[in-house]
Amino acid sequence: MKFYIQSPLVFLCFICSILFLSSCGKDSDLFEIISEEQVDESEEILDSQNEEEDREDEGNNVEDTDSAIGGDNQKLNIIFDTDANNELDDQHALAYLLSNGDLFNLEAITVNATHLGGDIDGHFEEALRVLKLYNLEDRMDIFKGANGAFEDIEQNWNPNNFDGIEAADILIEKTREKETLIVAVGKLTNVALALRKDPELANRSKVIWLGSNYPNKGEYNETNDLSAVNYVIESGIPFEIVTVRLGSSMGSAFVRVNVDEINDRMPGLGPETMEPVPGRHGGQFRHFGDYSISLFENIGKDTRSLFDLVALSILKNPEWGTQESIPAPILVNGNWVDRPENNREITIWGGFNRDAILEDFFESLENYSLVE
Repeated sequence: MKFYIQSPLVFLCFICSILFLSSCGKDSDLFEIISEEQVDESEEILDSQNEEEDREDEGNNVEDTDSAIGGDNQKLNIIFDTDANNELDDQHALAYLLSNGDLFNLEAITVNATHLGGDIDGHFEEALRVLKLYNLEDRMDIFKGANGAFEDIEQNWNPNNFDGIEAADILIEKTREKETLIVAVGKLTNVALALRKDPELANRSKVIWLGSNYPNKGEYNETNDLSAVNYVIESGIPFEIVTVRLGSSMGSAFVRVNVDEINDRMPGLGPETMEPVPGRHGGQFRHFGDYSISLFENIGKDTRSLFDLVALSILKNPEWGTQESIPAPILVNGNWVDRPENNREITIWGGFNRDAILEDFFESLENYSLVE
């Protein structure tokens, strides 16, 4: 069969088609090579971005209370901030902390002064008294905090010299050394001062605060320094409120113990001291349990709530209370104002198991394991 080319133009198109197909074959190889190189480069860029994001996430993460800061098999590192000379619940909370060395590491005790407990020296001396009753006065340090309120101290702010600097500095130092929870059972002045001096503290710790009747106004720890409460809330530090709620069964005020229970369960509890320890109201004591009886005798009431104890007990067993995350409210003229559009959330604790908490308190002092 013969094939006739009827026109030079047709012939020319035929030749161009052959050349085009030939070049496409070569170009397709080149395209394939370039595509592979581009994919490899893109994967390297993506991997680098992912590594950078991971590093940022690690820097920004703060552990939840439920994760126990160091994992299920590690102890909680605690700074205990207390107005130790006010009433009697602070002393019992501190004794509970000192007796649970299998769960807690006590990094430091800081004290602050509230209206009914005298100046800072009285709070220091009462905290020291409890340490002596546990033979720990040479192993544990107490740091003096603020006498005054946060807003008054901040008016003439000098980061190198202010009321409460000793406590604020140790809060900063200890939270830089390791992951450490701040358990505050008095006014929040020391915590606010530490955040004022070192705002980065908000990214490396968490505050568990015993205070407030939220959503109702009032409560002793809150009203002792309203400005400190607002400053801590606005700082962004993870913040959990263990409510008091006087007159309600839904706050730590419900965890009440009567004098008969104290007289029956407390005699001889805790370690025996090498030397007798003088009590706040007189007398000499060799066991915290016996000092507890003296404190209750001098409080002049048949029953008393062990408020501060609850802030520690929920760390030991979160099921002894109920918790709820809410948009962080703010205090305005002493009243809580909800801010439902606020992206910052805090945790509110209530609904505490009175019997379980008190039984664990007595058992902890009976079978104590000293903190380190």
